[in-house]
Amino acid sequence: MPVTLSDAQTHALQTVDARMPELSEWCATIFGYGETAWREYRSAEWYVARLRAEGFTVEEGSGGMPTAFCAEWSNGDGPIIGMYGEYDAIPGNCQAAATHRAPREGLGYQAGGHTDPHSGLGIGALGGLLATKAAMEAKGIRGGLRFTGEPAEKVRGSKPIHAAAGYYDGLAAMLSFHPFYMLPMCNTVRWDTHCGAAYSIIYRFICDAPETWGVGDGAPIPQSHSAIRAPGASEALVQMYALSKGLRESMLPHQGGWSISEAILTAGQATADNQPAGLAELQYMMRTPTVDMAEQVTAALDRNAAAVAAMTGCRWERHWVCKSRPGLANHAMANVVWDALQAAGAPQWGADAVKVAQEIQRNLGQEPMAEPFIDEMSRLISPQDAEAILRRDLPPSQQNSTSDDYTDMSWHAPLARFYIARPALKSNGAPYPSWVMNALGGIPATIDPMVRTAARVCALSALRLLEDEAAREAAMAEFKHRTGGGVGGDKWLAPLCDYKPPIHFRWPEYVETPRGRDWWIPSAMPGA
Repeated sequence: MPVTLSDAQTHALQTVDARMPELSEWCATIFGYGETAWREYRSAEWYVARLRAEGFTVEEGSGGMPTAFCAEWSNGDGPIIGMYGEYDAIPGNCQAAATHRAPREGLGYQAGGHTDPHSGLGIGALGGLLATKAAMEAKGIRGGLRFTGEPAEKVRGSKPIHAAAGYYDGLAAMLSFHPFYMLPMCNTVRWDTHCGAAYSIIYRFICDAPETWGVGDGAPIPQSHSAIRAPGASEALVQMYALSKGLRESMLPHQGGWSISEAILTAGQATADNQPAGLAELQYMMRTPTVDMAEQVTAALDRNAAAVAAMTGCRWERHWVCKSRPGLANHAMANVVWDALQAAGAPQWGADAVKVAQEIQRNLGQEPMAEPFIDEMSRLISPQDAEAILRRDLPPSQQNSTSDDYTDMSWHAPLARFYIARPALKSNGAPYPSWVMNALGGIPATIDPMVRTAARVCALSALRLLEDEAAREAAMAEFKHRTGGGVGGDKWLAPLCDYKPPIHFRWPEYVETPRGRDWWIPSAMPGA
């Protein structure tokens, strides 16, 4: 059945269309910043200024995170609807908004770039927020809006911290939009199987007492050139990396989708002498269906770190990057957003977008396709049908799958998680290089249809919840049922965050030098 829209919803759709030139420009701006986890300075500054210009009261540095924020606006007493923006990029994915592989001007390929793209995620949600506000003002709808800025999503950083600090408390509902990144989750809403738990840890090895290694060797000067020396932090990092990789299959049962990945943040203290490296840091990210599984992996990694430290003359520390909960379903919320998605319709890509896609194919040496985009981009799939496909590869006992930190929000307010198609090309049998998806996320002709549809769905859903008391109460009743009474209920999972924001580590970032703005890995590499 066709969805009947209220006057306020119709007004919101008109607002989105009227502001699309601005939304397109804003999306390109955030794409161009390409800032990575915990270092999204320009992106956060841009959002704060824009939201204040739109009449929101904004708290900067929310939750102790310099690149986070919380914006609020009220049109009188009433329910408060939450939305949010993400804006972090990923190191090693610098790509210009172009139809050929090229880094953004003045940078190398190792700089940050938007892959999902969070540039479109944040602006799509912002467009929905502003359209909702305009409709509330025009139609006299009472209530409020809260919009949080969420840095470091790629390491599941901000939302566990915001959740523990109460930034999602008191909301009538939360809307969570993400560009599609896997089928069948494209132009649909999650039903039962939400994303799982995730832990991320930095193991730090410090060799600050090398003189105690090999005591009694008779060297006249401790640590002289001919004396035995402590292996040090670099060796600890190598051993931890290899040991944990080799024992990975023994950390968890071979069932239920889970993964463990690692990244080196600091690899020893550079020295031209024969002194042992004093510091090394290795980050682990584990994605598991349950918190218990994440705890089991943490215990195994702790054992490895202790053994490696003893072997290499180091001491070790464990620092948390994130501890996040698995997601909580809410069918009433999913139905509200599914209604909105049907009313908004799937995004459509026009002739300009087709030309861009064909030019990319041509530049890759392929014969351009008459219809270069995958069919799923422009059609809807119901939450139940998507759920059935998603469950085909999952054991019946597994309740959660894949990873995203929106899950922490779902324990504080009724939440719907939905996905809008981003541009993706049909394959001719060979995979496309990763720069293709990244570029399509920055070219207005190809990314704007997603931004527009996401804004429409956010606004339609928010206004439905503000205007329809029955729909709102059904979502809250289900939330209370699933949590055993709501926040604090007997089936509620409390925040796991018991750590300070991990902002002081050596996260990759842009640097300003007399040579200009560059990435921490110089764009002009010797011999390049």
